[in-house]
Amino acid sequence: MKQQTKKINRRSFIEQTTKLTVGGFMLSQLTAKSKKLSTVEGEIRVAVVGCGGRGTGAATQALEADKDVRIVAMADVFLDQATNCLDSLNEKYGDTDRLGVNRETLFTGFDGYIDAINLADVVILTTPPAFRPLHFEYAVKNNKHIFMEKPVATDVAGIQRVIRASKLAREKKLNVVVGLQRHYQKSYRLIKNKIKRGKIGDIISGQVYWNSGGVWTRPRKKNQTELEYQMRNWYYFNWLCGDHIVEQHIHNIDVANWFIGSVPLSAQGMGGREVRKGKDHGQIFDHHFVEFTYPGGQIIASQCRHQKGCMNRVEEVFQGTRGSVTVNSENFGVIKNKRGRVLYDHDGSNDINPYQQEHDELFNAIKLGEYRFDDTQRGIDATMTAIIGRMASYSGKIINWDDALLFKHNLVPELNSLNDVAPVNPDKSGNYPVPIPGITKYR
Repeated sequence: MKQQTKKINRRSFIEQTTKLTVGGFMLSQLTAKSKKLSTVEGEIRVAVVGCGGRGTGAATQALEADKDVRIVAMADVFLDQATNCLDSLNEKYGDTDRLGVNRETLFTGFDGYIDAINLADVVILTTPPAFRPLHFEYAVKNNKHIFMEKPVATDVAGIQRVIRASKLAREKKLNVVVGLQRHYQKSYRLIKNKIKRGKIGDIISGQVYWNSGGVWTRPRKKNQTELEYQMRNWYYFNWLCGDHIVEQHIHNIDVANWFIGSVPLSAQGMGGREVRKGKDHGQIFDHHFVEFTYPGGQIIASQCRHQKGCMNRVEEVFQGTRGSVTVNSENFGVIKNKRGRVLYDHDGSNDINPYQQEHDELFNAIKLGEYRFDDTQRGIDATMTAIIGRMASYSGKIINWDDALLFKHNLVPELNSLNDVAPVNPDKSGNYPVPIPGITKYR
């Protein structure tokens, strides 16, 4: 069944009820055993769940990945975010048949993801990280191929849920790509291959960085419920974001796991709030410093900082028995021997944007009916590494990986309405509870 595209007027659309339904519009469910996951017209139907900036970007990259990709459904808790996303896509694709989203296939509310996922062959999961485990689990149970952003969870309970769903995804041979895009970046792939071939010997230590001035804040608006305020300002609440060590620095931590070929045994570190500590900054720290200890004895020093006017640095550096490597997302990669002589200097002038590359490779596999991608373990490992790093800096204690997996650590409640009680609440002065090293515990 081919649904005709309707270009929606933003004002009239916002006037619609905030709970949209599918009505009688039903599509057949295609399983992972299908020879090709497409409609009779050759389309690959995509649903976008989470329509903020990253969801809009991922939707664009999906459309650019293959001419047969068609966005057929969108879901977001907030109607304005969904319509902003649709407006943005309409600017580029509105005069084509690439958008099949209309009043009956745009869904809002906490359960909107269900209807959107049901209409698609492939789902893009780009909500705040708190909801990733729930949405991933539902997509897997309903036989969808998946692109999901990192991190895959914000707490141990979410990690366990993703672990269970990932086993089912493998059984069903569902392609899953996680947005740790350095794995799809040419410079990183080449550097990793050279490390594997012994170019710097065995890695013995390293330093990974995401030091920057920080990100946006969204001040409280009149008549917002507490839950709506937190979801609009999601980056600053641990249950939604996981703190910037989990949401952002995960990229650099993931590279350490990847290049070493393991996850750490333990983490210990420190952190706090020195600059970014206003009421609009919720609960999270503005700096973390963590040492991760790996099974081979490697120590990785991890830095992430959100403080304006300080040194900015986003890259990874590793020392080996025969040399060293420095690499970053700006297509920079240099390998030196122990005397400092350059052995390899990456020329990234012709490199493909890794955000686009990960979609290109995913949709190529789906179109050909091939099972090529299972990034779930990578996403689980990187997220859990970042979580134990956060636990270490919050508590001031050594956090062991195996112990942490057994912690009763559940930050995300079941939610049905923006009128529900928020998981955390401010005091009379408007300040939120903040972790305190030496007092905060996870046992």
